[in-house]
Amino acid sequence: MTMRYNPPPNWPPAPAGWTPPAGWTPDPAWGPPPPEWQLWINEDIPLLGARGKARELAAENAQLRDKLHSWHAEATRLQGQLDQRQGEVTQLRAERDRLQSEMQRLGQMAAIELEQYRDRLTQQTAELDQRLGTLSRQVVVTEETVLLQEVGVYEYRHPLTDAVAYQGKLATVQDRIKAMAMKDGGAVQADTRVTISGSEAKGRAMVRDYSKLILRAYNAEADNLVRGLKPYKLDSAIERLNKVAETIARLGKSMDIRISKDYHRLRRKELELTADYLAKVAEEKEREREEKARLREERKVQQEIERERARLEKERQHYVNALAALRAKGDAEGVAQMEERLVEVEAAAEAVDYRAANVRAGYVYVISNIGAFGESMVKIGMTRRLDPLDRVRELSDASVPFNFDVHALFFSEDAVGIETQMHTRLADRRVNLVNQRREFFHVTPQEAKTHLLELTGNLLQYDEVPEALEYRQSLTSARVEPVRSGTSNATAGDGPNA
Repeated sequence: MTMRYNPPPNWPPAPAGWTPPAGWTPDPAWGPPPPEWQLWINEDIPLLGARGKARELAAENAQLRDKLHSWHAEATRLQGQLDQRQGEVTQLRAERDRLQSEMQRLGQMAAIELEQYRDRLTQQTAELDQRLGTLSRQVVVTEETVLLQEVGVYEYRHPLTDAVAYQGKLATVQDRIKAMAMKDGGAVQADTRVTISGSEAKGRAMVRDYSKLILRAYNAEADNLVRGLKPYKLDSAIERLNKVAETIARLGKSMDIRISKDYHRLRRKELELTADYLAKVAEEKEREREEKARLREERKVQQEIERERARLEKERQHYVNALAALRAKGDAEGVAQMEERLVEVEAAAEAVDYRAANVRAGYVYVISNIGAFGESMVKIGMTRRLDPLDRVRELSDASVPFNFDVHALFFSEDAVGIETQMHTRLADRRVNLVNQRREFFHVTPQEAKTHLLELTGNLLQYDEVPEALEYRQSLTSARVEPVRSGTSNATAGDGPNA
Protein backbone atom coordinates (compact mmCIF):
# COMPACT_ATOMS: atom_id res chain seq x y z
CA MET A 1 0.00 0.00 0.00
CA THR A 2 1.43 3.37 -1.06
CA MET A 3 0.63 6.46 1.13
CA ARG A 4 0.32 9.88 -0.41
CA TYR A 5 0.70 13.27 1.36
CA ASN A 6 -2.74 14.98 1.52
CA PRO A 7 -2.56 18.67 2.59
CA PRO A 8 -5.79 20.17 4.06
CA PRO A 9 -7.75 22.59 1.83
CA ASN A 10 -6.89 25.53 4.11
CA TRP A 11 -3.10 24.90 3.67
CA PRO A 12 -1.07 25.94 0.61
CA PRO A 13 -1.04 23.19 -2.05
CA ALA A 14 2.16 21.08 -2.10
CA PRO A 15 4.35 21.06 -5.22
CA ALA A 16 3.91 18.06 -7.45
CA GLY A 17 5.72 15.03 -6.08
CA TRP A 18 6.73 16.84 -2.86
CA THR A 19 6.73 14.80 0.30
CA PRO A 20 7.31 16.33 3.78
CA PRO A 21 10.77 15.50 5.04
CA ALA A 22 11.36 13.95 8.43
CA GLY A 23 10.77 16.37 11.33
CA TRP A 24 8.77 18.78 9.15
CA THR A 25 6.05 20.88 10.89
CA PRO A 26 3.45 23.11 9.18
CA ASP A 27 3.50 26.89 9.44
CA PRO A 28 1.27 27.96 12.42
CA ALA A 29 -0.19 30.73 10.22
CA TRP A 30 -1.88 28.06 8.12
CA GLY A 31 -4.19 27.13 11.00
CA PRO A 32 -5.18 23.65 12.17
CA PRO A 33 -6.46 21.07 9.68
CA PRO A 34 -10.19 20.27 9.74
CA PRO A 35 -11.30 17.71 12.37
CA GLU A 36 -10.48 14.07 11.49
CA TRP A 37 -8.40 15.18 8.48
CA GLN A 38 -5.85 12.55 7.33
CA LEU A 39 -2.50 13.98 6.19
CA TRP A 40 -1.59 10.62 4.62
CA ILE A 41 -4.03 8.65 2.53
CA ASN A 42 -3.94 5.45 0.55
CA GLU A 43 -2.77 6.09 -2.98
CA ASP A 44 -5.46 3.70 -4.19
CA ILE A 45 -8.34 6.02 -3.08
CA PRO A 46 -9.70 7.83 -6.13
CA LEU A 47 -8.81 11.47 -6.32
CA LEU A 48 -12.44 12.39 -7.04
CA GLY A 49 -13.62 11.14 -3.65
CA ALA A 50 -10.81 12.96 -1.84
CA ARG A 51 -11.61 16.22 -3.50
CA GLY A 52 -15.30 15.92 -2.66
CA LYS A 53 -14.43 15.29 0.96
CA ALA A 54 -12.04 18.24 0.86
CA ARG A 55 -14.76 20.53 -0.44
CA GLU A 56 -17.18 19.32 2.23
CA LEU A 57 -14.64 19.91 4.97
CA ALA A 58 -13.70 23.29 3.53
CA ALA A 59 -17.36 24.38 3.59
CA GLU A 60 -17.70 23.20 7.18
CA ASN A 61 -14.53 25.05 8.10
CA ALA A 62 -15.92 28.26 6.52
CA GLN A 63 -19.13 27.92 8.56
CA LEU A 64 -17.13 27.46 11.74
CA ARG A 65 -15.06 30.54 10.92
CA ASP A 66 -18.29 32.57 10.38
CA LYS A 67 -19.63 31.41 13.72
CA LEU A 68 -16.32 32.28 15.38
CA HIS A 69 -16.44 35.80 13.89
CA SER A 70 -20.07 36.17 15.07
CA TRP A 71 -19.14 35.09 18.59
CA HIS A 72 -16.23 37.51 18.62
CA ALA A 73 -18.58 40.35 17.56
CA GLU A 74 -21.13 39.44 20.24
CA ALA A 75 -18.39 39.25 22.88
CA THR A 76 -17.15 42.69 21.80
CA ARG A 77 -20.70 44.12 22.06
CA LEU A 78 -21.26 42.64 25.52
CA GLN A 79 -17.88 43.88 26.68
CA GLY A 80 -18.88 47.38 25.50
CA GLN A 81 -22.11 47.22 27.49
CA LEU A 82 -20.20 45.97 30.53
CA ASP A 83 -17.73 48.85 30.22
CA GLN A 84 -20.65 51.30 29.94
CA ARG A 85 -22.33 49.90 33.08
CA GLN A 86 -19.06 49.99 34.97
CA GLY A 87 -18.69 53.61 33.93
CA GLU A 88 -22.17 54.39 35.25
CA VAL A 89 -21.38 52.62 38.52
CA THR A 90 -18.21 54.67 38.82
CA GLN A 91 -20.19 57.89 38.25
CA LEU A 92 -22.79 56.91 40.85
CA ARG A 93 -20.10 56.11 43.39
CA ALA A 94 -18.46 59.45 42.70
CA GLU A 95 -21.82 61.21 43.16
CA ARG A 96 -22.37 59.30 46.40
CA ASP A 97 -18.96 60.34 47.69
CA ARG A 98 -19.68 63.95 46.68
CA LEU A 99 -23.00 63.97 48.54
CA GLN A 100 -21.42 62.41 51.62
CA SER A 101 -18.72 65.07 51.55
CA GLU A 102 -21.38 67.77 51.17
CA MET A 103 -23.30 66.38 54.16
CA GLN A 104 -20.15 66.38 56.24
CA ARG A 105 -19.39 69.93 55.12
CA LEU A 106 -22.86 71.12 56.07
CA GLY A 107 -22.59 69.42 59.43
CA GLN A 108 -19.34 71.29 60.11
CA MET A 109 -20.51 74.71 58.88
CA ALA A 110 -19.98 77.52 61.26
CA ALA A 111 -22.98 79.38 62.65
CA ILE A 112 -22.39 82.35 60.34
CA GLU A 113 -22.34 80.04 57.33
CA LEU A 114 -25.61 78.47 58.46
CA GLU A 115 -27.16 81.91 58.69
CA GLN A 116 -26.02 82.75 55.16
CA TYR A 117 -27.31 79.39 53.96
CA ARG A 118 -30.67 80.12 55.62
CA ASP A 119 -30.89 83.46 53.81
CA ARG A 120 -30.27 81.77 50.48
CA LEU A 121 -32.95 79.18 51.24
CA THR A 122 -35.39 81.94 52.19
CA GLN A 123 -34.79 83.73 48.91
CA GLN A 124 -35.15 80.50 46.92
CA THR A 125 -38.38 79.71 48.76
CA ALA A 126 -39.81 83.12 47.89
CA GLU A 127 -38.90 82.65 44.23
CA LEU A 128 -40.45 79.18 44.18
CA ASP A 129 -43.63 80.47 45.85
CA GLN A 130 -43.94 83.16 43.18
CA ARG A 131 -43.41 80.62 40.42
CA LEU A 132 -45.91 78.24 42.01
CA GLY A 133 -48.52 81.00 42.08
CA THR A 134 -47.95 81.73 38.39
CA LEU A 135 -48.21 78.08 37.43
CA SER A 136 -51.29 77.55 39.59
CA ARG A 137 -53.15 80.25 37.66
CA GLN A 138 -52.31 78.47 34.41
CA VAL A 139 -53.45 75.04 35.48
CA VAL A 140 -56.49 73.66 33.67
CA VAL A 141 -58.49 71.60 36.14
CA THR A 142 -59.73 68.37 34.54
CA GLU A 143 -62.40 65.95 35.66
CA GLU A 144 -61.10 62.61 36.92
CA THR A 145 -62.91 59.29 36.60
CA VAL A 146 -63.99 58.41 40.13
CA LEU A 147 -62.78 54.90 40.96
CA LEU A 148 -64.23 54.08 44.35
CA GLN A 149 -62.43 51.80 46.78
CA GLU A 150 -62.61 48.16 45.65
CA VAL A 151 -66.38 47.55 45.63
CA GLY A 152 -67.13 51.22 45.08
CA VAL A 153 -68.17 52.18 48.61
CA TYR A 154 -66.41 55.00 50.44
CA GLU A 155 -65.38 54.15 53.99
CA TYR A 156 -65.79 57.12 56.34
CA ARG A 157 -62.93 57.71 58.79
CA HIS A 158 -65.17 59.79 61.11
CA PRO A 159 -68.83 58.76 60.55
CA LEU A 160 -71.27 61.63 61.16
CA THR A 161 -74.93 62.11 60.29
CA ASP A 162 -74.75 64.71 57.53
CA ALA A 163 -72.58 67.28 55.74
CA VAL A 164 -73.48 70.01 58.25
CA ALA A 165 -72.08 67.91 61.09
CA TYR A 166 -68.86 67.43 59.13
CA GLN A 167 -68.62 71.17 58.53
CA GLY A 168 -68.87 71.85 62.26
CA LYS A 169 -66.29 69.21 63.16
CA LEU A 170 -63.95 70.44 60.44
CA ALA A 171 -64.24 74.05 61.64
CA THR A 172 -63.30 72.96 65.17
CA VAL A 173 -60.19 71.13 63.94
CA GLN A 174 -59.15 74.07 61.76
CA ASP A 175 -59.46 76.45 64.73
CA ARG A 176 -57.12 74.20 66.72
CA ILE A 177 -54.69 74.14 63.77
CA LYS A 178 -54.64 77.95 63.66
CA ALA A 179 -54.06 78.14 67.42
CA MET A 180 -51.10 75.74 67.29
CA ALA A 181 -49.60 77.57 64.29
CA MET A 182 -49.36 80.80 66.29
CA LYS A 183 -46.12 81.79 68.02
CA ASP A 184 -45.16 79.23 70.66
CA GLY A 185 -48.32 77.29 69.83
CA GLY A 186 -46.47 74.00 69.67
CA ALA A 187 -46.64 73.36 65.92
CA VAL A 188 -42.83 73.13 65.66
CA GLN A 189 -40.39 71.57 68.11
CA ALA A 190 -36.73 72.68 68.17
CA ASP A 191 -33.60 72.81 70.33
CA THR A 192 -33.32 76.38 71.70
CA ARG A 193 -29.86 75.87 73.21
CA VAL A 194 -28.06 76.72 69.96
CA THR A 195 -25.49 79.55 70.27
CA ILE A 196 -23.97 81.77 67.58
CA SER A 197 -20.59 83.33 68.35
CA GLY A 198 -21.26 82.56 72.01
CA SER A 199 -24.63 84.37 71.93
CA GLU A 200 -27.71 82.35 72.96
CA ALA A 201 -29.99 85.20 71.84
CA LYS A 202 -28.69 84.99 68.28
CA GLY A 203 -29.04 81.21 68.43
CA ARG A 204 -32.67 81.46 69.56
CA ALA A 205 -33.38 84.00 66.80
CA MET A 206 -31.92 81.72 64.15
CA VAL A 207 -33.89 78.71 65.43
CA ARG A 208 -37.07 80.82 65.49
CA ASP A 209 -36.55 81.94 61.87
CA TYR A 210 -35.81 78.40 60.77
CA SER A 211 -38.94 77.17 62.55
CA LYS A 212 -41.10 79.75 60.74
CA LEU A 213 -39.61 78.75 57.40
CA ILE A 214 -40.17 75.04 58.02
CA LEU A 215 -43.73 75.53 59.28
CA ARG A 216 -44.53 77.66 56.26
CA ALA A 217 -43.33 74.93 53.89
CA TYR A 218 -45.25 72.23 55.77
CA ASN A 219 -48.49 74.25 55.85
CA ALA A 220 -48.22 75.08 52.15
CA GLU A 221 -48.04 71.38 51.31
CA ALA A 222 -50.88 70.49 53.70
CA ASP A 223 -53.12 73.27 52.32
CA ASN A 224 -52.49 72.12 48.75
CA LEU A 225 -53.45 68.57 49.71
CA VAL A 226 -56.68 69.77 51.33
CA ARG A 227 -57.64 71.96 48.36
CA GLY A 228 -57.09 69.25 45.77
CA LEU A 229 -58.35 66.33 47.84
CA LYS A 230 -60.58 63.63 46.33
CA PRO A 231 -62.19 61.18 48.81
CA TYR A 232 -60.79 58.13 47.03
CA LYS A 233 -57.26 59.64 47.14
CA LEU A 234 -57.20 60.16 50.91
CA ASP A 235 -54.59 57.46 51.63
CA SER A 236 -52.13 58.85 49.09
CA ALA A 237 -52.63 62.39 50.47
CA ILE A 238 -51.90 61.24 54.04
CA GLU A 239 -48.84 59.34 52.84
CA ARG A 240 -47.56 62.46 51.08
CA LEU A 241 -48.06 64.58 54.21
CA ASN A 242 -46.19 61.97 56.28
CA LYS A 243 -43.25 62.14 53.86
CA VAL A 244 -43.20 65.94 54.11
CA ALA A 245 -42.97 65.72 57.91
CA GLU A 246 -40.21 63.10 57.66
CA THR A 247 -38.23 65.22 55.18
CA ILE A 248 -38.46 68.28 57.43
CA ALA A 249 -37.27 66.25 60.43
CA ARG A 250 -34.32 64.94 58.42
CA LEU A 251 -33.29 68.37 57.11
CA GLY A 252 -33.64 69.99 60.53
CA LYS A 253 -31.80 67.28 62.41
CA SER A 254 -28.71 69.43 63.06
CA MET A 255 -30.81 71.82 65.20
CA ASP A 256 -33.43 69.22 66.19
CA ILE A 257 -36.19 71.11 64.33
CA ARG A 258 -39.31 69.10 63.42
CA ILE A 259 -43.09 69.33 63.11
CA SER A 260 -44.72 68.29 66.40
CA LYS A 261 -46.68 65.03 66.45
CA ASP A 262 -49.81 66.77 67.77
CA TYR A 263 -49.81 69.34 64.96
CA HIS A 264 -49.17 66.67 62.33
CA ARG A 265 -52.00 64.57 63.80
CA LEU A 266 -54.37 67.56 63.55
CA ARG A 267 -53.53 68.18 59.91
CA ARG A 268 -54.04 64.48 59.13
CA LYS A 269 -57.42 64.62 60.85
CA GLU A 270 -58.24 67.69 58.74
CA LEU A 271 -57.58 65.64 55.60
CA GLU A 272 -59.75 62.77 56.85
CA LEU A 273 -62.65 65.07 57.78
CA THR A 274 -62.38 66.90 54.46
CA ALA A 275 -62.58 63.62 52.55
CA ASP A 276 -65.55 62.49 54.66
CA TYR A 277 -67.29 65.83 54.10
CA LEU A 278 -66.81 65.68 50.32
CA ALA A 279 -68.08 62.09 50.20
CA LYS A 280 -71.11 62.95 52.35
CA VAL A 281 -71.97 65.93 50.11
CA ALA A 282 -71.81 63.69 47.03
CA GLU A 283 -73.93 61.07 48.80
CA GLU A 284 -76.58 63.64 49.77
CA LYS A 285 -76.68 65.01 46.23
CA GLU A 286 -77.20 61.50 44.88
CA ARG A 287 -80.03 60.89 47.36
CA GLU A 288 -81.58 64.18 46.30
CA ARG A 289 -81.40 63.16 42.64
CA GLU A 290 -82.98 59.81 43.48
CA GLU A 291 -85.80 61.48 45.39
CA LYS A 292 -86.48 63.86 42.52
CA ALA A 293 -86.61 60.94 40.11
CA ARG A 294 -89.01 59.09 42.42
CA LEU A 295 -91.27 62.13 42.69
CA ARG A 296 -91.26 62.56 38.90
CA GLU A 297 -92.33 58.95 38.46
CA GLU A 298 -95.00 59.36 41.14
CA ARG A 299 -96.38 62.45 39.40
CA LYS A 300 -96.58 60.54 36.13
CA VAL A 301 -98.49 57.73 37.87
CA GLN A 302 -100.94 60.19 39.47
CA GLN A 303 -101.47 62.01 36.18
CA GLU A 304 -102.09 58.70 34.42
CA ILE A 305 -104.59 57.66 37.11
CA GLU A 306 -106.42 61.01 36.89
CA ARG A 307 -106.64 60.73 33.10
CA GLU A 308 -107.97 57.18 33.38
CA ARG A 309 -110.51 58.24 36.02
CA ALA A 310 -111.73 61.06 33.80
CA ARG A 311 -112.00 58.73 30.80
CA LEU A 312 -113.91 56.07 32.75
CA GLU A 313 -116.22 58.65 34.30
CA LYS A 314 -116.98 60.07 30.87
CA GLU A 315 -117.61 56.58 29.54
CA ARG A 316 -119.79 55.70 32.55
CA GLN A 317 -121.86 58.84 32.11
CA HIS A 318 -122.30 57.98 28.43
CA TYR A 319 -123.56 54.51 29.34
CA VAL A 320 -125.90 55.93 32.02
CA ASN A 321 -127.47 58.29 29.48
CA ALA A 322 -127.73 55.53 26.89
CA LEU A 323 -129.30 53.20 29.48
CA ALA A 324 -131.92 55.79 30.35
CA ALA A 325 -132.77 56.24 26.67
CA LEU A 326 -133.06 52.48 26.11
CA ARG A 327 -135.33 52.11 29.13
CA ALA A 328 -137.52 54.90 27.82
CA LYS A 329 -137.84 53.02 24.52
CA GLY A 330 -138.58 49.76 26.30
CA ASP A 331 -135.62 47.98 24.64
CA ALA A 332 -135.08 45.17 27.14
CA GLU A 333 -132.22 43.55 25.19
CA GLY A 334 -130.40 46.86 24.76
CA VAL A 335 -130.91 47.65 28.44
CA ALA A 336 -129.30 44.33 29.43
CA GLN A 337 -126.27 44.93 27.18
CA MET A 338 -125.84 48.49 28.42
CA GLU A 339 -126.11 47.44 32.06
CA GLU A 340 -123.38 44.85 31.44
CA ARG A 341 -121.10 47.50 29.93
CA LEU A 342 -121.87 49.86 32.80
CA VAL A 343 -120.84 47.18 35.31
CA GLU A 344 -117.54 46.69 33.44
CA VAL A 345 -116.80 50.42 33.47
CA GLU A 346 -117.61 50.74 37.16
CA ALA A 347 -115.36 47.73 37.92
CA ALA A 348 -112.53 49.35 35.96
CA ALA A 349 -113.04 52.59 37.89
CA GLU A 350 -112.88 50.68 41.18
CA ALA A 351 -109.63 49.02 40.02
CA VAL A 352 -108.13 52.43 39.26
CA ASP A 353 -109.17 53.72 42.70
CA TYR A 354 -107.61 50.62 44.27
CA ARG A 355 -104.35 51.22 42.40
CA ALA A 356 -104.32 54.84 43.54
CA ALA A 357 -104.85 53.87 47.18
CA ASN A 358 -102.53 50.84 47.30
CA VAL A 359 -99.02 52.12 46.65
CA ARG A 360 -97.56 48.59 46.83
CA ALA A 361 -99.60 47.33 43.90
CA GLY A 362 -98.11 47.46 40.42
CA TYR A 363 -96.31 45.56 37.68
CA VAL A 364 -93.03 43.71 38.18
CA TYR A 365 -90.94 43.51 35.02
CA VAL A 366 -87.79 41.71 33.85
CA ILE A 367 -86.27 43.24 30.70
CA SER A 368 -82.98 42.96 28.82
CA ASN A 369 -81.09 44.61 25.98
CA ILE A 370 -78.58 42.18 24.49
CA GLY A 371 -77.55 44.67 21.81
CA ALA A 372 -76.41 47.14 24.48
CA PHE A 373 -75.46 45.00 27.50
CA GLY A 374 -75.07 41.41 26.31
CA GLU A 375 -76.95 38.22 27.11
CA SER A 376 -76.02 38.04 30.81
CA MET A 377 -77.56 41.25 32.13
CA VAL A 378 -81.18 42.09 32.99
CA LYS A 379 -83.05 44.95 34.63
CA ILE A 380 -85.54 43.99 37.36
CA GLY A 381 -87.96 46.66 38.52
CA MET A 382 -91.59 47.60 39.15
CA THR A 383 -93.91 50.34 37.97
CA ARG A 384 -97.30 51.61 39.15
CA ARG A 385 -98.21 52.83 35.68
CA LEU A 386 -101.60 51.71 34.41
CA ASP A 387 -99.86 50.84 31.15
CA PRO A 388 -96.53 49.31 32.28
CA LEU A 389 -95.18 49.22 28.73
CA ASP A 390 -95.04 53.03 28.85
CA ARG A 391 -92.25 52.67 31.41
CA VAL A 392 -90.40 50.13 29.23
CA ARG A 393 -90.67 52.45 26.23
CA GLU A 394 -89.24 55.32 28.30
CA LEU A 395 -86.23 53.17 29.18
CA SER A 396 -85.75 52.39 25.47
CA ASP A 397 -84.90 56.00 24.68
CA ALA A 398 -82.00 57.47 22.73
CA SER A 399 -79.49 56.57 25.46
CA VAL A 400 -79.40 52.91 24.31
CA PRO A 401 -78.94 51.73 20.70
CA PHE A 402 -81.78 49.16 20.79
CA ASN A 403 -85.16 48.75 22.49
CA PHE A 404 -85.51 46.67 25.65
CA ASP A 405 -87.11 43.22 25.37
CA VAL A 406 -89.68 42.14 27.96
CA HIS A 407 -89.16 38.71 29.53
CA ALA A 408 -91.80 39.02 32.26
CA LEU A 409 -94.47 41.61 33.05
CA PHE A 410 -97.10 40.70 35.63
CA PHE A 411 -99.39 42.48 38.08
CA SER A 412 -99.06 41.92 41.81
CA GLU A 413 -100.77 43.47 44.81
CA ASP A 414 -97.33 43.43 46.48
CA ALA A 415 -95.12 44.37 43.55
CA VAL A 416 -92.86 46.37 45.88
CA GLY A 417 -92.25 43.29 48.04
CA ILE A 418 -91.46 41.03 45.08
CA GLU A 419 -89.08 43.62 43.61
CA THR A 420 -87.34 44.05 46.97
CA GLN A 421 -86.90 40.30 47.46
CA MET A 422 -85.51 39.90 43.94
CA HIS A 423 -83.01 42.70 44.55
CA THR A 424 -82.00 41.17 47.89
CA ARG A 425 -81.41 37.75 46.36
CA LEU A 426 -79.26 39.22 43.59
CA ALA A 427 -77.49 41.90 45.66
CA ASP A 428 -74.03 40.43 44.97
CA ARG A 429 -74.77 40.46 41.22
CA ARG A 430 -75.55 44.18 41.00
CA VAL A 431 -73.80 46.11 38.24
CA ASN A 432 -73.82 49.43 40.14
CA LEU A 433 -73.00 48.76 43.80
CA VAL A 434 -73.39 52.40 44.83
CA ASN A 435 -76.64 53.65 43.28
CA GLN A 436 -79.46 51.29 44.26
CA ARG A 437 -81.81 52.84 41.69
CA ARG A 438 -79.70 51.37 38.90
CA GLU A 439 -81.55 48.04 38.86
CA PHE A 440 -79.25 46.13 36.49
CA PHE A 441 -77.88 42.71 37.46
CA HIS A 442 -75.30 40.31 36.00
CA VAL A 443 -77.97 37.62 35.60
CA THR A 444 -79.31 35.69 32.62
CA PRO A 445 -83.08 35.71 31.91
CA GLN A 446 -83.17 32.01 32.84
CA GLU A 447 -81.71 32.72 36.31
CA ALA A 448 -84.17 35.57 36.86
CA LYS A 449 -87.05 33.24 35.95
CA THR A 450 -85.92 30.69 38.57
CA HIS A 451 -85.98 33.31 41.34
CA LEU A 452 -89.37 34.70 40.24
CA LEU A 453 -90.93 31.22 40.27
CA GLU A 454 -89.67 30.66 43.82
CA LEU A 455 -91.20 33.96 44.96
CA THR A 456 -94.52 33.92 43.07
CA GLY A 457 -95.15 30.20 42.66
CA ASN A 458 -96.56 30.71 39.17
CA LEU A 459 -95.74 32.66 36.02
CA LEU A 460 -98.37 32.76 33.29
CA GLN A 461 -95.84 33.88 30.69
CA TYR A 462 -92.06 34.20 30.61
CA ASP A 463 -90.00 34.61 27.44
CA GLU A 464 -86.49 33.31 28.07
CA VAL A 465 -85.16 34.19 24.61
CA PRO A 466 -85.33 37.92 23.81
CA GLU A 467 -86.72 38.93 20.43
CA ALA A 468 -84.06 41.66 19.94
CA LEU A 469 -85.44 42.29 16.45
CA GLU A 470 -83.47 45.44 15.57
CA TYR A 471 -80.25 44.02 17.00
CA ARG A 472 -80.50 40.79 15.00
CA GLN A 473 -81.45 42.69 11.84
CA SER A 474 -78.41 44.93 12.35
CA LEU A 475 -76.15 41.89 12.58
CA THR A 476 -77.64 40.45 9.39
CA SER A 477 -77.30 43.76 7.52
CA ALA A 478 -73.68 44.10 8.59
CA ARG A 479 -72.88 40.65 7.17
CA VAL A 480 -74.59 41.03 3.78
CA GLU A 481 -74.00 44.68 2.92
CA PRO A 482 -70.82 45.47 0.94
CA VAL A 483 -68.16 47.51 2.70
CA ARG A 484 -68.15 51.07 1.42
CA SER A 485 -64.86 52.78 0.76
CA GLY A 486 -63.63 54.74 3.77
CA THR A 487 -66.01 53.09 6.26
CA SER A 488 -65.38 50.37 8.81
CA ASN A 489 -67.13 47.02 8.88
CA ALA A 490 -68.20 47.42 12.51
CA THR A 491 -71.48 45.84 13.53
CA ALA A 492 -74.07 46.71 16.08
CA GLY A 493 -72.83 43.70 17.99
CA ASP A 494 -70.23 45.96 19.55
CA GLY A 495 -72.99 47.12 21.88
CA PRO A 496 -72.90 44.37 24.51
CA ASN A 497 -69.36 45.20 25.41
CA ALA A 498 -70.10 48.85 25.99
